[in-house]
Parts: sequence; C-alpha cells; structure tokens
Amino acid sequence: MTTATIDPTGADLKRIASTVGADTPVTMLNLLRFREQARYPDDTEPCSGRDAYARYSKLALAHVRAVGGEPVLMADVLGRFIGPDGEDWDEMLLVRYPSLSAFLSMIGDADYQAATVHRTAALADARLIVTRTPSSGD
Repeated sequence: MTTATIDPTGADLKRIASTVGADTPVTMLNLLRFREQARYPDDTEPCSGRDAYARYSKLALAHVRAVGGEPVLMADVLGRFIGPDGEDWDEMLLVRYPSLSAFLSMIGDADYQAATVHRTAALADARLIVTRTPSSGD
C-alpha cells in the first residue's frame, strides 16, 4: 500500500511548475478517499469526512471561479478495475482551469488556504493529477 498523501508539498509545487508551462490550460483530476470522521485540529463541529469535504467545496468553488476555473465532473467511484490494492477511492472530481498559473494563484491565496482546513480534515488519502485540457479543436 502506498503512503497517504493529502496536502501538496513545496517539492510538489516546484516539480509541477517546472514541468508544465504556466499558460497551459489544465484539468485537475482529484481522487478522494474520505475519513469516516473528519479530523479537525480544533473544536470545529464534528462531522463525517464527506461532510467536511462538502464544507471545503462550498468555500473553494468561489475561488475556482474567481480564477476562471470550473468544475467539470464530480462522481462517486464504484470500484477499482485496474490498480494496486489499497488504491480505492470514494469520489473523483475534474476541475478545469484556464492555465496552470491560474490554479497556482488560487492555491496561493490566503483565503483559499484557510478553507483547506476542511479538505485536510476530510481526507484519508488523495491524488491530484494535472492533465492538459484539450482545446476545442482537439
């Protein structure tokens, strides 16, 4: 089983910024595994991981739209067909951004970062995969 990953590291940010052009339109594939019970660092009202992620999503959506992004698809994952044991997910989410720089500016915003407390509390594991958004002519 792989190590659980939830929040990006400085190395993650440097790697993606050095391998994907700043003006490249991107669609982010989010693979999400929720905690049974959210784990907040303070006395935030207890809830399930799914409910904590819904709190995050409500706040994050305004930030996504502010940089020109848009949710494309959110769906429950029914099962793993190909993949290693332990790589089971509860939900997948596709979010399109006009550019990598738009995405990076969003995640660097202090108000957005404050909202991520809900995301971190919600998730047992996650993957965030950067894909090139096809142009309308593709």
